Amino acid sequence: MAAVLILLTFLLPLGAGAEKIIGGHEVKPHFRPYMAFISFAKDDGKSGGCGGFLVKENFVLTAAHCRGSTMRVTLGAHDFKMREETQQVIPVAKAIPHPDYNPKDGANDIMLLKGDDGGPLVCKKAAAGIASFGGPDGSAPMVFTRVSSFLSWIKKTMKR
Repeated sequence: MAAVLILLTFLLPLGAGAEKIIGGHEVKPHFRPYMAFISFAKDDGKSGGCGGFLVKENFVLTAAHCRGSTMRVTLGAHDFKMREETQQVIPVAKAIPHPDYNPKDGANDIMLLKGDDGGPLVCKKAAAGIASFGGPDGSAPMVFTRVSSFLSWIKKTMKR
């Protein structure tokens, strides 16, 4: 099952965003079941949402800057703003940001979420990066975390 989920991530649409589509197009409902929406609240009262995707049945890959004091992953949604029968809302049991994540400069902006315990950048049908941030005007993201640079960390962390 895990291999299938990882292979499916290679089919992600170009420019997939978190709560809106940036530089891409809407797909047929429920055509990308491995896509996730992460909602979070921080201790200072700020809240937000980020995109992510399943890399294993109990792990979601997203950006480390999306970490909050409370976090939930929504799976099986076509439009996360509407409640659909196919949706699963799962509280995050553990957020595991990369140990070298630096919120000041955005370095190593990658995080794994863990069972109920970053929108990817796709190049040549392969998950290549997690959108770290774009302009406040909704323009296409300009900064990405390169997933391939973190494959050994991802694999090692998921084995724990």
